[in-house]
Amino acid sequence: MPAQFHQEDEFRDTLDTGLWWKIFRRAMGLKGYVPTLVTCAVVVAMCDATFALVTRWVINGVVEKGAHASFERYIAGYLGVTLTLCAGVWVFINVAGNLSNRLAHDIRRDCFAKLQTLEFAFFDTRPVGWLITRLTSDCDRLSRIIAWGCLDITWSVSYIVMIATALLIMNWQLGLIILGVVPPLALISRYFQRKLILSAREVRKFNSQITAGYNEAIQGVRTTKALVREADNLAEFRELSTGMFDASVRNARQSAIYFPVVMTLGSVAAGLALWRGGYLAATGAMPLGTLVAFINFAGQFFNPINQLAQRLTELQGAQAAGERVMGLLETEPAIRDSAQVRARVEEKRPAIPGLAPDGLPSRIDTVEFRNVTFRYESGPVVLEDFSLTVRAGETIALVGPSGGGKSTIVSLACRFYEPVSGQILLNGTDYRERPLGWLQAQLGIVLQAPHLFNGTVRDNIRYGRLTATDAEITAAARLVNADGFIRQLDHGYDTQVGEGGNRLSTGQRQLLSFSRALIANPQIFVMDEATSSIDTETEQLIQRGLETVVAGRISFVIAHRLSTVRKANRILVITRGRIEECGTHSELLKRRGHYHSLYTSQFRREHEASALEERQPTSS
Repeated sequence: MPAQFHQEDEFRDTLDTGLWWKIFRRAMGLKGYVPTLVTCAVVVAMCDATFALVTRWVINGVVEKGAHASFERYIAGYLGVTLTLCAGVWVFINVAGNLSNRLAHDIRRDCFAKLQTLEFAFFDTRPVGWLITRLTSDCDRLSRIIAWGCLDITWSVSYIVMIATALLIMNWQLGLIILGVVPPLALISRYFQRKLILSAREVRKFNSQITAGYNEAIQGVRTTKALVREADNLAEFRELSTGMFDASVRNARQSAIYFPVVMTLGSVAAGLALWRGGYLAATGAMPLGTLVAFINFAGQFFNPINQLAQRLTELQGAQAAGERVMGLLETEPAIRDSAQVRARVEEKRPAIPGLAPDGLPSRIDTVEFRNVTFRYESGPVVLEDFSLTVRAGETIALVGPSGGGKSTIVSLACRFYEPVSGQILLNGTDYRERPLGWLQAQLGIVLQAPHLFNGTVRDNIRYGRLTATDAEITAAARLVNADGFIRQLDHGYDTQVGEGGNRLSTGQRQLLSFSRALIANPQIFVMDEATSSIDTETEQLIQRGLETVVAGRISFVIAHRLSTVRKANRILVITRGRIEECGTHSELLKRRGHYHSLYTSQFRREHEASALEERQPTSS
């Protein structure tokens, strides 16, 4: 897999402030959340620091006045700080939770919207799992870090500043002694947090690989047993499991070392306060309450420093996720409407029947390829100087060896890709000068492996045109001879098809996909190997409905099963990106060229298979 897909295993030593500022600005766009969160963090830090100062006030008051001290004021002080702290915590939990969820929602929505605009070439080089991770775990991780990280960083910095200020005001000499523990504490926290996040990431990586291993082993269990691969699979899995065990032990060992070290340094700070402060208190140079406050602050120093180091390390660890998400959001579609096309579409004009959104005729009478050359990314040339004109009502069949360029021709006609050079014209106008959304709304496509969505038969047919009525859905199914099998299902048109249509046969799924394509009333109809994986009976049903489907439309049919293309107006034999032969079925057979060889060899194989099937003995 390309290196870009392993970014989740990377750790950056430097913080990309520009990247995090972009993400933080998105949070700032959710008005009210960030200022409230920062205010609450400062208030909570003040309350945390105030507890030690209130304790100092109480002890000094009791030492000075004994039983005559104003205990009501002390109780009121503690109660006031406690209630303020509780209110601050309650508010920041609500605000941080809402901010995290809102930010995740907005980023996920924008990422999904961006994916809808991107061309096919973008998905050619990115696995589905990689894209799903962007919309799920990466979005969630960024939103949590921004919300809770903003809170924790603000609280930590505020608390550190308040403790340091209080120490220096109460006794600057003793304050400097205690603050001397802070630099080594910060360095140790930074070092161990980096180690911990690296080992934790390694644990997550092995966990993902183990999950994938389970999934692959279960799905491929028949192949495993057929090839007697059980022992080898177990050895491979044991290696992954051992790797996760080692990483988990390493992470636990690092934690077991880190926290005692931090607590030791905190105890050293408290010991220094007790040593020097005790002497000052014994000689009367420092009140007892101030000594207690020093010890309290010294013991608390490791909390905000540890929290700050942890959050900064998490920011560094999440930079790869941030780069992936922001990179996706900032990706510009390679295939999109030009400024001129957008201006024509956005121009205010009355809706006139027969006109497209750009004000030009909506009917497509011709699709012309003019000297088209195309390659995928930096790969070899797939089409070279290709020219073809197709008129409304014509069915063009594309046959030939795999890799010859048949699917590329159709993909270019649908503008899923665009030519490297040359033009594709609609009614004589370069299709890059027409709205992309309008063109692709004129398409009806049936693929070799049709995809159905989890829902009812009715929902899947209506997916072709969401405004279609039940009567229109039934009419579309009848046109492609799908109505008969649908009515035989348990709940007819309301039958659940299952995930990916797994409750239906391949032929039934294909008939539904024909219905779905037809209900959109497309001007350009495409069949890409649509009959290659179905039985002969279903193919005959499709053939009977096909004449109705293609009538008056520009149709492209890609087929290896040549019985599908015999009635096409023109059959093109495509070899190495060029038209080797062109003509009707009978014309090409008479030439006794490439098409004749393909047809006769296929006919012979089918005839032999049929004869062998008839000779099979029937079981008694």
